[in-house]
Amino acid sequence: MLDINLTGSMRVCAAARDLLRESKGTIVNTASMLSFFGGGLVPAYSASKGGIAQLTKSLAIAYAPDGIRVNAVAPGWIATPLTKALQSDKVRSKAIWDRTPLNRWGTPEDMAGGVVFLSSPMSQFITGTVLPIDGGYLVT
Repeated sequence: MLDINLTGSMRVCAAARDLLRESKGTIVNTASMLSFFGGGLVPAYSASKGGIAQLTKSLAIAYAPDGIRVNAVAPGWIATPLTKALQSDKVRSKAIWDRTPLNRWGTPEDMAGGVVFLSSPMSQFITGTVLPIDGGYLVT
């Protein structure tokens, strides 16, 4: 998982570099809150997302001379079909809510604002950032 995730992400970024150079485009990778701390139940996932965070920072340096900004979003606990079982587990879901200051699961729509911001001219002096979108989970 780790090698495929990182290698695939690197290949996509490299393949898009010429077009992004021409358009002064941006890259927004998808990391995770597990980019910031380990996950004992999902060590391979945590390692791959930590790698995405470092890839983002490294590409931000490498691509800056071309006018390409590279950032990432780090979703927290987002209500999707993939997290349905976890949402249904009353004990685990309560623990997530109790640690999340906004006291809810995030939605895919919650992610959109961060991605749009990092892709827009409003963030033209931001590169190499991993933006947590997690309802405050990381600050507790």
